Amino acid sequence: SLAGMVLSVLVILLLSVLYETVKIGKAKVLHRAMLAIPRSLSQESLAEQDEGSSDTSRRQHGTTQGRWFLYHVSQTLLHVIQVVVGYMVMLAVMSYNAWIFLGVIVGSALGYFV
Repeated sequence: SLAGMVLSVLVILLLSVLYETVKIGKAKVLHRAMLAIPRSLSQESLAEQDEGSSDTSRRQHGTTQGRWFLYHVSQTLLHVIQVVVGYMVMLAVMSYNAWIFLGVIVGSALGYFV
């Protein structure tokens, strides 16, 4: 029916917007994860930290490592969501329905724009 087709196109459009949103969110998390990595991991700086390190420098290194791990887990979850939504959108396109295809195109453009 007409209402079913309109609802289907709207759902696919929203899935395409979600796909683009997750893709942007994943890029932002990657940027934050890169900023959380310690600047210098050379052998000399690690040896200096071990010889004369205080508890504060060890705690700071541990928090930096913990923060990076959380960003990495977040990035992994966002990747799984992106793959699942991407395959769902692909399956919708593979229905060879022109209206569904237009919904994907408009949703992708709208998601990228936003």
